[in-house]
Formats: sequence, C-alpha cells, structure tokens
Amino acid sequence: MRRTTFPLLVFHTLFAIFMLAPLVTVVLVSFTDKGYVSMPFDGASLRWYRAIIEAPDFIDAFWRSMGLATGAATLATLLALPAGLAIAWFRFAGRETLMSLLMSPLMVPNVVLGIALLRFFTQFSMVGSMSTLILAHTLVVLPYVLRLVIASAAGFDRSIGYAAQTLGASGWTAFRRVELPLIASGVTGGWLIAFISSFDELTMTIFVASPSSETLPVKMYNYIANTIDPMLASVSTVLIVLTLVLMLLLDRLFGLDRILSGNT
Repeated sequence: MRRTTFPLLVFHTLFAIFMLAPLVTVVLVSFTDKGYVSMPFDGASLRWYRAIIEAPDFIDAFWRSMGLATGAATLATLLALPAGLAIAWFRFAGRETLMSLLMSPLMVPNVVLGIALLRFFTQFSMVGSMSTLILAHTLVVLPYVLRLVIASAAGFDRSIGYAAQTLGASGWTAFRRVELPLIASGVTGGWLIAFISSFDELTMTIFVASPSSETLPVKMYNYIANTIDPMLASVSTVLIVLTLVLMLLLDRLFGLDRILSGNT
C-alpha cells in the first residue's frame, strides 16, 4: 500500500481546517453571553439557546421546513423512481429528451426559476400555499433523486428479476421483493439529498413563499437582514448537530458510502 507523503498530509489537514473553521466559529459564537456577535472567550452561556425556545416563530418555521422537505423529497422520489428505471433499463424514442427535461432544473438559476414559478402560480392564485411550495421544491430536487436512481439501476443485474419471474413471481412481486430492495441504497440516497436540498433551499423559496408559509432558511434570511445578534448562530448550531446525528444514524444503518454513491 502506498504511504501518504508528508506534504500531502499537511495539505489535507489544512484543507480540513479551512472547511471546518466557519462551522466551529458559528458554534463558538452561539455560546456567547453578549448581545452581539462575539467569541465566548470570557465565559460560555446558553442565553441564545433559551432565546430559540422563546421564539415560537423560529420553531414553527423549523417544523414547516421539515414537513416541506419531507413532502418534496417523497414526491420527487415517487416521480423519479419509475422515470429513472425506464431510462436506465429501456431504450425508447424520446429517452434522451425525457432525461434532459427532467434534469433541466439544474441548468436554470434558482433566481430565474423562482421568478418563473411565481409568475406561473400567480395565474392560478396558488402563491404562498404549502402545496405550492411542495410542488416548487419537488421540481428543484427531482434531478438529484433521478441521478442516483439511474446510477443505481444502471449497475443492477436484471437477470435476478428475470430469475424470480421464472420461478413463478409476477412482475410486480419481482420488482417489490427482489429488484427494489437491491436498488434501495440509491433510492434512499436520492431521497436524503433531496430532503437536505429542499430544507436548505432559500433563493427560489423567497419568491413563492408567503409570510404564513415562511421556511426556516427564509426566516433566518429575513431575521439577519433586520437584526444582528447571536441567535442565528445558536439556530445554526442546532441544525449542525441534528445533521451530524442524522448522518451518523444513516451510516450505522446503511453506510453513507453506499447511500451517496447509489451502489447496489
């Protein structure tokens, strides 16, 4: 096995520090006892974590974002699964066109997409509702699920499914009990990336959300535009911890390398 050279080790260490330094800074700032952004070198405090509990609008926005991300990721997965399997397993007229159409949201800036969706939903008086946000977020995160489903299905040996049908299983039974479990890592990884992307989406959401349907990123953006205090650092720290816990659980249950790579 080739050993890592010292300069390469130094580079990797410096790169890791460069990537983690902003997150560590946010965590440290969240424990300050002052009313402004400051590093807590003269003592730590939970003042700004108590402030989250006393700000029900942030808690409501958090649960709204959770529901929105769950709905958008689930709907995107339900749409991307049959489309991805069709693209990966079959050759038909318009296959490349369908692929380009479903992947096109990645090529459009979110600002342009937000303005277009605002104009579209205004025609039907649907701006600001939760169903509108779910549809808009589904459009944005669908390509992420589709890519992982296609990658997982393309590397799948379909002879296994054919063998199940030869032994008497119906097409649906073979898919549900044989094929789907073997590509589940790609589907799960697509859902996870779609959930995270939807939860963090800000640019497009600003255009289609209303004051009654503010998500947590929109709420944080509006808050920091008018107020400068460390409460956003404490909110960000809570999100960082929740993300780490989720990643650890997924790694224990499925293995992040399999989920994010879509390997069967």
